[in-house]
Amino acid sequence: MEPTSHHVQGAHNNSLHVLEWSKDGVPLVLLHGHGNEAHLWDDFAPSVRDHYRVLAIDQRGHGDSDWDPEGRYHPKDMCDDLECILDHFEIDRFVLVGFSMGGRVSTVFAGRHPERLAGLVLVDIGPELDARGTSRIGKEMSEQRAPVFTSIDEYARMLSLNYPAGQPPALERMARYGLREREDGLFELKMDPNLRSDRPENEETKAAEEDFIREQWDALAGVSCPTLVVRGAASDILSPDTADRMVDDVLPNGSLEVVPQAAHSVATDNPEGFERAVCGFVLG
Repeated sequence: MEPTSHHVQGAHNNSLHVLEWSKDGVPLVLLHGHGNEAHLWDDFAPSVRDHYRVLAIDQRGHGDSDWDPEGRYHPKDMCDDLECILDHFEIDRFVLVGFSMGGRVSTVFAGRHPERLAGLVLVDIGPELDARGTSRIGKEMSEQRAPVFTSIDEYARMLSLNYPAGQPPALERMARYGLREREDGLFELKMDPNLRSDRPENEETKAAEEDFIREQWDALAGVSCPTLVVRGAASDILSPDTADRMVDDVLPNGSLEVVPQAAHSVATDNPEGFERAVCGFVLG
């Protein structure tokens, strides 16, 4: 049960890698988070491939997709890529599942094209982020600025520290697909180093983030399709208050699933719980 690999031209002439798990049914598109890649969904995709045409995307700067030479990694740029991929595969209306960064991209798309969504799943992400999680991720990224590893196992051991609830098979897969072997036999991250650099902290960037947060709330308010918000019970990114506001006050047709024994990376921390939550929504 292996997916077919494609390379598609993105918004800035960059090559984007796409895994196609099946070719029949309503399309279901999967967007990973920051520092992940399309194989994040390897446990989940087989559970829906018989019911949907499943596509998983390596977003720009990740996995086997090109790095952007100008460092354009805003969710709006990644949404431009998504539009190119949908055009390439001649997809109009579909179900969109986005985790973390991929959820922010999904929300941008929902704001632009709400009529194209048959369903939306936002995994442990909302317009506003818990400061505990952003501080943790910033620290982890600074420690991985330009790391080199002697083996895949060495990287998997480091991931186990950053993902303490992560299941070993999921972390091994994350390490295997997140590295490339160099000519000297060492391994380096596939992810663009620009994605691991410190963001400038000034009034301009703070104002831009506040504007983007407002845009994300406005986008969610305009989503009429059924929308599932998935939160890891121990998440430090999506707070209970933000998740409740999304579902109770903003989304016209929203529901919430809290997955136990999972922090932010729900699909790697509790793959079975994640599958139950999402399949109950997309197959129900």
